[in-house]
Amino acid sequence: METTLSAKIEGLLFFKGEPLSVAELAKHCEANETEVQVALAQLKEKMTDRGLELIQKDDEVLLGTNRKLGPFLEKLRKEELNKEMSKASLETLAIILYQDGVSRSEIDYIRGVNSSFILRNLLMRGLVEKALHPTDQRKLIYKPSFELLSYMGVGDATDLKDFENIKNSLNKSLREAEEAVE
Repeated sequence: METTLSAKIEGLLFFKGEPLSVAELAKHCEANETEVQVALAQLKEKMTDRGLELIQKDDEVLLGTNRKLGPFLEKLRKEELNKEMSKASLETLAIILYQDGVSRSEIDYIRGVNSSFILRNLLMRGLVEKALHPTDQRKLIYKPSFELLSYMGVGDATDLKDFENIKNSLNKSLREAEEAVE
């Protein structure tokens, strides 16, 4: 059974967990932009009255929760924010703190698992924030928020204990990974 273009798009948006442009969707799905637009319309129709929906802004598309679920999800979010953070959340937070600007793919590589859900929780808690990559405006990076730095009692991530050694160790791991891919 061959996978439809709308199914590929849905899977890709779920996997990425961030907005993608129609051009990016077309590239990844090996289709043209017109075909992607048609598939997006079909997918939007199929997702009526489901837990997820397509969110479109300008030329970008994101898979998000259905807005009708807002009150239900807000209650769960409040419960989640009152829980202690998991080991995975603390690990991800440490990577973000010591990298002071790191992409999701780099976090995933360092941790060895997909970090989308953890990043979403850290964003909801206000501990991290998204920013544009300084050298590649097409990419997003995660940085510690002012609230996190304030809570930790530091003015800047570089004030953290052993910052340079840990950052150098993380950067060495990332360089080795890039060399292995090449």
